[in-house]
Amino acid sequence: MQCPCHTERVSAPTDVPDLVARTLDLSRRRGFITSTRHETGRLLAALAASRSGTLAELGTGCGVGSAWLHSGAPKEASIVSAELDPDLAEDVQEIFGDAENVRVLAGDWSALEEFTPFSLLFVDVRDVMADIDVLADMLEAGGIAVLDDFVPSSFWPPIVDGQVDSIREQWLTDERFAAVEMLIDPDASLIIATRR
Repeated sequence: MQCPCHTERVSAPTDVPDLVARTLDLSRRRGFITSTRHETGRLLAALAASRSGTLAELGTGCGVGSAWLHSGAPKEASIVSAELDPDLAEDVQEIFGDAENVRVLAGDWSALEEFTPFSLLFVDVRDVMADIDVLADMLEAGGIAVLDDFVPSSFWPPIVDGQVDSIREQWLTDERFAAVEMLIDPDASLIIATRR
């Protein structure tokens, strides 16, 4: 006989906000097999709740990260995101049609520069993460960068696939930031870096 107090082990609540569910549905329809994990999304929502001003996502994809930001952000905060694929950007814009504080642009990440400085910046594009100087200049003092999609490493400097992960090393040691790497799953980590 099973104990009535037995619960299934899960890492977080399984329900998600409506906009997140809609962007996840778009991800499935578009064939994206990876998107922002729920653990990362809940962290984005929690961080967004403490922010004001402009929040941004570099690498919109199907809008999952932006939907999580929206779920936590105060109503007076604005969210801007850029997607390189114009058709995908249009689909994501449609999902956010009723969210007056969210703007999805068709273009590369540099299209967001006119909206700086950001109080929170979610970066989900590895090539962009390498340009730490540009990203640092996009953040206000006290602004937070969240960098996604790292593979955990138990070494220092961090080693992935037999090579030093120079992007992660740079973010964790740059004196302009107070930064920490967080394990969000056994196979995934992210970096949170606050601009001094």
